Formats: sequence, C-alpha cells, structure tokens
Amino acid sequence: MKAECTSLDQHGFVFEDSVLCNEKVAEVSDKLRSLPSGAGTRNLLEQAWVQSLAQSIGHSSFVRRAFTSTPVAVQCTLFDKTQEKNWLVAFHQDIVIPVQARVVHPSLGVWSTKEGQLYVQAPVQLLETLLAVRIHIDDCGAENGPLRVVPSSHRYGYVTDAAAKMLRRDFGELTCTGSAGSALFMRPLLLHASSKAAVPSRRRLLHFVFGPASPGYGLAWRHAI
Repeated sequence: MKAECTSLDQHGFVFEDSVLCNEKVAEVSDKLRSLPSGAGTRNLLEQAWVQSLAQSIGHSSFVRRAFTSTPVAVQCTLFDKTQEKNWLVAFHQDIVIPVQARVVHPSLGVWSTKEGQLYVQAPVQLLETLLAVRIHIDDCGAENGPLRVVPSSHRYGYVTDAAAKMLRRDFGELTCTGSAGSALFMRPLLLHASSKAAVPSRRRLLHFVFGPASPGYGLAWRHAI
C-alpha cells in the first residue's frame, strides 16, 4: 500500500515510485551480497559504489527541491531484515549525526561511537534541515515489517515518550510499504517504527541522509559526498 501523505513539509514524508530502475536495483542487490551478513551497517558511504549512487540521488530534482543549497550525502545505512534477523524498532526520532571530530558547543548533546564512527545528538534546528531517503532494494509488503510513521510529528521538535504517545493518538500512524526501487523521503524528526515481519522474507533498504554542506556549530561531516 502506498503511503497516503504527499507533502514533505506538512506531513514529514513523501513516497516516490521507481526511484531506481530494475537494472539498478539488480546491480545494487549484487553489490550488497558481497557484504558481511548481519542486520545491517551504518558505514556504507565508505564504499565507492555507494558514493556514486548517493551523488545520483542527491542530484535528483526531488532532493534538490528540499534544500536551499546543494546538499551532500552524509550517511548511508543498510537495513537487512531476514528470517534469522527479524528485528523490531519502537517509535523514535533520528537525532544523532555522524561527524568528523568532537567540538565544544552549548547546543550539542550526547556524544557516542558506533561502528567506529563518532556521532553527536544534533540541535533541532540542524535536524530540520536534513532529509532521509529510504530506498527499497526488495519488495516490502505489510507482512514484511515495513516502516510505520506518525504524520506531521516532525513539526514538534524533540518529543518525549509521553508526547509521542499523544501524537500517535492524535495523528494516527501510516504503514509505508513499497516495491523494489521505490523510496520514502522523510525528515529525521518524524516519529517512525518498524515491527517484526509477520511473514519473514528478505527486506533490504538503503537509508541515505542528506544535509547542507556545512552543518554549523563548529562541526564537520564524517563524509560529505
């Protein structure tokens, strides 16, 4: 089922069919088979072929319209849900970003290291400028543990658990299914979750994050493609 919302600013996400053609999906699928098995990785942007794909997506008209200046890809994560790795994620916001080095700034939050990369909890004002592009490499139906989102929840900054429950009550949630090659464009502050697959089958997707060339706050991106 295609997501019903069509306004990125108002609803926080929009769905696009056929972002990648069948031939490109097959090519990406072959590349992913060479990676170590597991639930996924955050470090795909270190791969040359992923950098090339990121540049292509970043130059697309939809991504360019979401920015006032030329955007750069700052992260690419592989999510790989299988029968053996049938994981779930509760409703949350994506609030940490990969950066090059620690800096001291009153607007920056908690620092952490994941898979050898340095992350920091970013200010709301910076998170509001970012765009995630989630590209399906496999078909993902309602039974395959697709993403669920709370429309318009990105407009409320950081939300507490209590506030998240109220937003889900007031706005409901939508299930974002898609065919291979389709993509969900979303703001990182949008509340989103993923259940375990009821009918486990491989569900891979590439989660790109795009942002302004300079994040500000004295920070530099770990990667800027």
